[in-house]
Amino acid sequence: MSQIINFLNNIIWSRALVFLCLGAGVFFSVMMKFPQVRLIRDMVDQLFAGESSDEGVSSFQSFAMALGGRVGTGNIAGVATAIGLGGPGAVFWMWAIAFLGAGSAYVEAALAQVWKEEIDGEYRGGPSYFIEKGLGQKWYAIFFAISTIIAMGFFLPGVQANSIASAMSNAFGIRPAFTGIVVAALLGLIIFGGVKRIGRVAEVIVPFMAIIYIIIAIIIIILNIGKIPAVFSLIFSSAFGAQPVFGAIVGQAVMMGVKRGIYSNEAGQGTGPMAAAAAEVSHPAKQGLVQAFSVYIDTLFVCSATAFMIIITGMYNVADGVGGFVTENIPGIEAGPAFTQMAVDTLIPGVGRAFVAIALFFFAFTTLMAYYYYAESNVAYLARNFKNHKLVFNITRVVLLVMTFYGSINTAGTAWLLGDVGVGLMAWLNIIAIILLTKTGVATLRDYEEQKAQGIDPVFDPRKLGIKNAELWVKKLNSKKSTERIS
Repeated sequence: MSQIINFLNNIIWSRALVFLCLGAGVFFSVMMKFPQVRLIRDMVDQLFAGESSDEGVSSFQSFAMALGGRVGTGNIAGVATAIGLGGPGAVFWMWAIAFLGAGSAYVEAALAQVWKEEIDGEYRGGPSYFIEKGLGQKWYAIFFAISTIIAMGFFLPGVQANSIASAMSNAFGIRPAFTGIVVAALLGLIIFGGVKRIGRVAEVIVPFMAIIYIIIAIIIIILNIGKIPAVFSLIFSSAFGAQPVFGAIVGQAVMMGVKRGIYSNEAGQGTGPMAAAAAEVSHPAKQGLVQAFSVYIDTLFVCSATAFMIIITGMYNVADGVGGFVTENIPGIEAGPAFTQMAVDTLIPGVGRAFVAIALFFFAFTTLMAYYYYAESNVAYLARNFKNHKLVFNITRVVLLVMTFYGSINTAGTAWLLGDVGVGLMAWLNIIAIILLTKTGVATLRDYEEQKAQGIDPVFDPRKLGIKNAELWVKKLNSKKSTERIS
């Protein structure tokens, strides 16, 4: 089984996918004149502008759902693994894919809004929907939906659950099986409440956990402020092979930085647009900008916090790829949450393990909530013509809870490999689709900026842009006009 998983992982995560992710980010950024720089103020403004409705969640709730999926194990264990396998230079490539990936995140989220649907009184959308309606390729849309259900329902929950169980075992000696039962039970209470409950819980937990974690990181950085120039120098020199110690693994630095960066911020992976589609907004660009901003929060803030804690304290080892180590600062410690736990321990001895375990619990738990929503969105797509949606959703919930428990008692290596296969396959399918739909994605931003320049709150009319199959938006516009005539 391990050989099969490794074989699939090596094919999917070839250099071609790394170049595709970086290339797509550059392409979208240039086509839209770098909105991740020009429109940062708009990103923040739109984050708090929208309100929820009977059909959709607010912009902030959608942001929290997507950020809950992005801020997870990848921010603690993933960053540590990237450094452990690619050296400090991997951090630079995580930054690069975040900056460029913000462009991809905008496009995929805007497209999800353009072609979203209302199913059972709730907005649904994502790559499956815009592939079918935008590209007219139903087989491709079905393939993505099935891939996402397998990845989100079967593969990826194990990564999050395994990290929670491992951290709890290291910090408190709690058996993984017991942790798995508790996590599955708590998760069940939330996901059986539907999308609105997921949005409300994410809205509370996500900002709280991210702020506390970053505060701790800032304290550690301040206490070691004199080392900051050396840390930046090490990251940049290692990223391009200028650092002699890490020169031999510069290729691995790029690979691990991009891979773990995508796993963490999910830009281009196709998951963010599923949360984006749930938002109630007057224009697709508004939620596209919000989702682009969530990539910054995930990588430039939370991932960077972990990276700086680990590097500034020297609590890391770097493998040479052939069974040895380029750097071995903490002998016998495997790359993962332990790096971060030991880094925090330098601040308050004996507290690091407990703090990181608790942080990891919240990070990974909100990600599991997001995974369920992503799986459900694609189940809803496949079961649109099936009358008993509730039964299908309940089966999906049970499967995810079972896989969550199984992941907590599975081996970490297998869990990460399965997760990489799932993320990589979705990224391939989604990035190709959004590249083919570039014209529509760019048009939404241009339309938004033109209306803003006229001093009006942007309202989306797909007919004006020649966009077809966006029935929900036409229906909303007609309904608004009817209401205005009556008034």
